[in-house]
Amino acid sequence: MSDPNQEFQPPPPPPFAPSPPPPEVEMSTPETLSGIFFEPGRVFEALRSRPRFLVAGIIMLLLTIGVTVALYQRVDMGEFIRQEMDKSPSNAQMGPEQKEMAVKIGKIVGGVIVPVFVVVEIAAGAAIYLLGVLAFGGSIGYKQSLAVWVYSSLPPAVLGTVVALLVLFLKAPDTIDPRHLLVTNPGAFMNPESSPALTTLLSQFDILRFYGLFLAAVGLKKVAKLSSGSAWTIVIGLWLLWTILVVAKAAIFGG
Repeated sequence: MSDPNQEFQPPPPPPFAPSPPPPEVEMSTPETLSGIFFEPGRVFEALRSRPRFLVAGIIMLLLTIGVTVALYQRVDMGEFIRQEMDKSPSNAQMGPEQKEMAVKIGKIVGGVIVPVFVVVEIAAGAAIYLLGVLAFGGSIGYKQSLAVWVYSSLPPAVLGTVVALLVLFLKAPDTIDPRHLLVTNPGAFMNPESSPALTTLLSQFDILRFYGLFLAAVGLKKVAKLSSGSAWTIVIGLWLLWTILVVAKAAIFGG
């Protein structure tokens, strides 16, 4: 007979009981916007269940517009375009009126196409990340891929805007090169006319660009549930492909 005074002992848990799933991380939009700078892993965990990108994307667009407006205020873009046109032998046959019309069109197109490029880059970049994840057997939706692209691009965009504005307002206008507003890469300190391909190559080794690659690798790992190796392979592979394309273009067509 058992001892009635003996304390009741609950049965032991099953030896292979599945552990409960970790609770989903929930963060508001303001928390994600600030947290991406300080705790990117937690932000991307939250974006996996609730992918958000619209507010961060609008901020990136506004930053780009702000830098473009400041550039047009500080630099005579008409003169810059005119100088670039004079370097091309194909423009030698243009008359003065044709050249001035081309300069005016260039100023308008330059002011419009840069903000538009931000939207195109976000949409295309998210699609490329989606294909890369699927190629490595991960699981991700297009909205999640958009969230990874936008939030991995936001901190470099903010810091890059600060650097570009400092360059625009601290340097003399006639010494500003609109092609190299960021002084966070070695290509910014070279003369692009001497070696366009080398300048373009060195420009790809940018501190802010590598910061964005790090954030993208963290994002793909958290959101798509990829291994660190697969996530880094995707982002580094895309960076290498882009570098090859822009360097080849510079070598063939100049800076």
